[in-house]
Amino acid sequence: MKLTSDSETLAENKVLILYILDKIGKPISNDSLLNLVLAVTDMNYFYFQQFLLDLLETGYIINYSKDEHNLYKITDFGKETLALTQDILPGIIKLRVDSNFKNELDNFENEHSIIAEYIPKSENNYTVTCKIIEDNDTIFELKTFAGSRQQAKEIVDNWNNNANIMYPAILDILTKKN
Repeated sequence: MKLTSDSETLAENKVLILYILDKIGKPISNDSLLNLVLAVTDMNYFYFQQFLLDLLETGYIINYSKDEHNLYKITDFGKETLALTQDILPGIIKLRVDSNFKNELDNFENEHSIIAEYIPKSENNYTVTCKIIEDNDTIFELKTFAGSRQQAKEIVDNWNNNANIMYPAILDILTKKN
């Protein structure tokens, strides 16, 4: 696909992005949106970025920063435009979005609701941050010290694999009365 190809293909890809943003119903990061689009159709990264820029410039979507993430969201104007232009999306694309979207969205939510990272302060001093994010709001955040890169990595891996067990246990400890 050339970026200068027929206007119908260009419009179809923009409507696809609006359609996905509308289905999500909440802000999403650039990478996550790209992954959802790629799950439905083959689109070049640079074209995708150009489509996003065009949608931003026309006011169909907005972007803003929150918790160090750049997020995209469909506007009311974008929703109105989608209602008028949704018919240009081929039925097979809509079917792919509607049938595959649930699994991709579940994967996206699971991947992005539990976050852990470590930042080196020196050779033997790492800050580890473990978070749970729900609806783009941080509902739990824990920062701790690790004395080695290996220990920091173990904490991150443990959080990523066991946050569903650790989080309730931490809450239970924090709310217990002696």
